[in-house]
This record gives sequence, C-alpha cells and structure tokens, in this order.
Amino acid sequence: MSLRSFVTIVASPRPHVGRTLLARMLVDYHLNGERKVAAFDLNARDAALAAFQPKHAIYSDIGEIKGQMALFDALVADDGVYRVVDLGPDAFEKFFLVAQDIRFTDEARSRGVAPVILYPITPDTASVDAYAALARLFPQATLVPVHNEMLGPAQHRDKFPPHGKGAALLHVPLLAPGLRRVIEQRPFSFIETSGSAAADVPLDAHIEIQRWLRKLYLEFRELELRVLMADLQGSIQR
Repeated sequence: MSLRSFVTIVASPRPHVGRTLLARMLVDYHLNGERKVAAFDLNARDAALAAFQPKHAIYSDIGEIKGQMALFDALVADDGVYRVVDLGPDAFEKFFLVAQDIRFTDEARSRGVAPVILYPITPDTASVDAYAALARLFPQATLVPVHNEMLGPAQHRDKFPPHGKGAALLHVPLLAPGLRRVIEQRPFSFIETSGSAAADVPLDAHIEIQRWLRKLYLEFRELELRVLMADLQGSIQR
C-alpha cells in the first residue's frame, strides 16, 4: 500500500535535548503545508507540547490499557492526518513496549502510514543503548538521529547510524540564546509569526527566526521525500 501520511515520534530517554521544540516545529510544518495534523503529548510532568499547541495537541496517558488503546488506534488511523508524538523519559519505555507488543510499525505501514522516529542524540550510554534497541526492535520504522546544534558538536554521531527506509541524519540549526528565549515563551506559535512579525517580537528577531525555521522545514521536507522515494523503489522492486 502506498504511503499517504506520516506518524512521527520525537523520542528520547533523556530530558532537555530539544525534543518538545522539535515536535512543535513538526506540528507547525504540517500546518504550514495546509495538512491536517494531530499531536500527542506523553509528558505528564510538563505537557509543554499541549500547552504550546492547544488547538492541535492533547495530553495522552498510557499508564492504563484504555489510554494505550486510544493512542495507538489514533496513530494508525488511515485518514490522511499527519500525527506527531512527543515522547520523553517518563513514558519512553512503556510506549515502545506496547508498540512492540502490538506490532505498531507493521500495522502503520499496512495502512499507508509511514512510522518515523526522530531521536535527538546525546553521547551517554543510556541514549546510545536505547537507540540500538529501537533499531533492532522496529525494522519497519525509519529511525532518524537528530543532531541538535544547540547541544554542541555531534562528535558522537557515529554511535547513531540512520536506520530504515529514507533515514539520514537530521540537523536542528543553531539558534541564538536570545531568540531561543523568544520561542520558548508560551504560547509562542511559529505559524502565527510566519506572515509578518508579531507585535511583541522585534522585526530583526522575527526575520532571524524565520530564516532558522526555513532551514529546518527543508530538513523535514527532504526527510519526507527520502521516505516516500524509498517506499516507491521498494514497491517497484516487488
């Protein structure tokens, strides 16, 4: 079955790696492309994605079976909606244990939904081991290491080889600390400041944020094209 939408899981077993910011930008990327998008925040301590994107993101509790069923049923729905999951340390293990048990990635692909995992990389052993486990347990997923330049140079990226159809290292460009403070003030929206500078954002800051955002949108677009082309080539070969 040809791919018709994506479910993108932004995941890390480590806090403070830029995961929620990446999920926010993905939601706005889809909205900017006039796509239908639904996002799920699995972070009980903060639920920042739901706070930044109240119209498009909800908090999901997967501590109980009912919540697990509701979330995974939504993620594999063949309705053309692009879905984003913000998955931090608290729910990381539980989410992937359930995903493995129900063969989530296989089910998603059978319904024309491309499962993609964006994984912000850090050099600690726990992060390296968790990444290797995901590559082993979810061969049908596109596992994409993410170098967040705000965390410094990616000298350890050899420990995180891209895995799956269309996978390649994704870069989050460096953003000046002053501009980071602007975009981290709730309820900042990239969409609402995309056409013209918002009243409370200086023009020079607005221009620089938009320049940074375009670079990242290009990274997202190239990733999508690689996944789609890899799937098409696989279909032709079959």
